[in-house]
Amino acid sequence: MQIEDYIKAGKIASEVRENVRAKNWVGKSVYEICEEVENEIRKRGAKCAFPVNASINEIAAHYTAEPNDPITIKDTDLVKIDLGAQINGYIADTAVTVCYDAQYDGLVQASEDALGNAMSMIKDGVKASDVGRTIETTIKQMGYKPIANLSGHSLEQYTIHAGKSIPNIWSIGGFSLSSNSAYACEPFVTTEQGGGFVRNGQIKNIFALNSRKKTKNDEADKLLDFIWNNFNMLPFALRWITKEWEEKKARELLEFLIKKKAVQAYPVLIEVNEQRVAQAEHTFIPNESGVIITTKAS
Repeated sequence: MQIEDYIKAGKIASEVRENVRAKNWVGKSVYEICEEVENEIRKRGAKCAFPVNASINEIAAHYTAEPNDPITIKDTDLVKIDLGAQINGYIADTAVTVCYDAQYDGLVQASEDALGNAMSMIKDGVKASDVGRTIETTIKQMGYKPIANLSGHSLEQYTIHAGKSIPNIWSIGGFSLSSNSAYACEPFVTTEQGGGFVRNGQIKNIFALNSRKKTKNDEADKLLDFIWNNFNMLPFALRWITKEWEEKKARELLEFLIKKKAVQAYPVLIEVNEQRVAQAEHTFIPNESGVIITTKAS
């Protein structure tokens, strides 16, 4: 495990996140947000671990900007900006909710408090289900609901979701956190009127490689190689390939690769009652004496 690379990626991700938190994004398009945040990550010497997510209001996760995306942030919006930096494939995954409407400040605070309380109990051997219990209790005591079918996850080199889940509610069974493993913890919170679950939406604009098996279509195979060489198995956006292929062609090739199951597309995730959702997230590595939070603000 390359702990130095995890820490380096975390420092970059946390700096960028804190800049995102401080900035007024009202009037900016999601295209401008995603491009600006991704460029900030690259400028500091890391690569993006996945396309920046700018998920608005009832969209909980997985919305990234389309090429020249016209959606613009309004002062009533609640925007989850989820960003990832990677050094040699070792990932820092972190998120902040920006909100300019005071009536949702409590919702945002609940996600931050749940994350803070979860981080304060982490050490080697702690059960993931107990972390989930802490998150759920914190959120409910503040009068909100956790999103039950979204969770944090283990991280490995070039793998964002590495098989283990850190739940946002108490659940039976599960595993114990181990030192020398990296995890992301990400409480998602909705209102009392929310269903506390997400469903898949129609939009799919984040993609990842499934297989490098050739398709016998030269242009599609060229795109497969491009994806592997530039992003490995990590997620990518259409925006990232329109620098090499014009947009219409890029869309056609991606569609073809999805049909061939060489590439998968991730749908946006929407709160079932279309209530607003807030999110906070850190990447951490447990150890005997406690925890290294790689994305902690310095």
